[in-house]
Amino acid sequence: SDAPLIIIKNSNSSPQNREGAETEEPKNENRGAAKTESFINENRAKTLQCIENKVSPSPTPLKVYMYDMSPEFHFGLLGWKPERNNDVVWPDIRVNVPHHPGGLNLQHSVEYWLTLDLLFSELPEDSRSSRAAVRVKNSSEADVVFVPFFSSLSYNRFSKVNQKQKKSQDRELQDNLVRYVTSQKEWKISGGKDHVIMAHHPNSMSTARHKLYPAMFLVADFGRYSPRVSNVDKDIVAPYKHLVPSYVNDTSGFDGRPILLYFQGAIYRKAGGFVRQELYYLLKEEKGVHFSFGSVRNHGITKAGDGMRSSKFCLNIAGDTPSSNRLFDAIASHCVPVIISDDIELPYEDVLNYNEFCLFVRSSDAVKKGFLMGLVRSIGREEYYKMWKRLKEVEKYFELRFPSFWNREMSLTRLLRVKP
Repeated sequence: SDAPLIIIKNSNSSPQNREGAETEEPKNENRGAAKTESFINENRAKTLQCIENKVSPSPTPLKVYMYDMSPEFHFGLLGWKPERNNDVVWPDIRVNVPHHPGGLNLQHSVEYWLTLDLLFSELPEDSRSSRAAVRVKNSSEADVVFVPFFSSLSYNRFSKVNQKQKKSQDRELQDNLVRYVTSQKEWKISGGKDHVIMAHHPNSMSTARHKLYPAMFLVADFGRYSPRVSNVDKDIVAPYKHLVPSYVNDTSGFDGRPILLYFQGAIYRKAGGFVRQELYYLLKEEKGVHFSFGSVRNHGITKAGDGMRSSKFCLNIAGDTPSSNRLFDAIASHCVPVIISDDIELPYEDVLNYNEFCLFVRSSDAVKKGFLMGLVRSIGREEYYKMWKRLKEVEKYFELRFPSFWNREMSLTRLLRVKP
């Protein structure tokens, strides 16, 4: 559907609970007892809201109050400075959009695109007929409070301590962030529960997360967080930005992809990524399989993009963390992802049925000799075509760009609509 989508979060929608997988019955101390009236009413209200939002062609935009924080927390990290007026904290994006450095930093750049989208939402130039969220100037009118700290960029560029520093610039910014946010009246009123803070890089917000955890974190996954600090019940899973180019006018289909199964990347990872090494030894000699080491050096991203476009299935294997941008590179390349990551959480799970365009394999099954090859070889032309076609339909939801148009892709501000 081209209608705007609004995501209602469901903490029970993990990949392990999808159709075809064994599910563990949720623990409930009152199992077997009659549900309370309040419980029934609460769930009925959520269901009705979900139905109403899905059928409404123009849902009411989410009202977002964004702190006017110093540029040192956001675009200043990209070298932007106001030309004359020191009181100006935001660039005039109608004239000049601060350039993102690109490279590997791009994969965690959702903070950059989301902030731009919110700034654009208050301009008369925003001609989108339906907006998922709009910036408001009065916090009392807001549904959520947005904290514009480019935490991933801060970590990537300024986490190392030089000889003249006692602590890194990233650590200084985190300390300043905690002082700033916790001193605001909006934080004091809600205790931070209505605040959205971006922490997409798994190493970002390393100290501040432990002080600002009542807020909703925007994360890539939960691999490096304690459940107390970050969890699926309160936080938001956002996509990586794919690094390979989008595959425009793809007519490859089944016959135009001669490689059956593809993986290129780091093979030897830490404890969580042991499966990569196991699969390398299992698959490296298999016919139709490309499984090799790769990095961004020597045009590695270009080579990976070409390889994915030539492949029917692309392996997305857990590494140091449950997720990686490789999944989103595969989607952009229309290469059916084979996800081998037992603890992965996926963006837009409550709206998109990943079973329609991905395969999920438990790590314990993947390392069984012959299992993985038997699975991908069992998928015939017709079934593959359906998955490939669906990939081309859903790729728009993972396009991070500026400006984003609701009728072409899922506006980034829809990420903020995850709470009922």
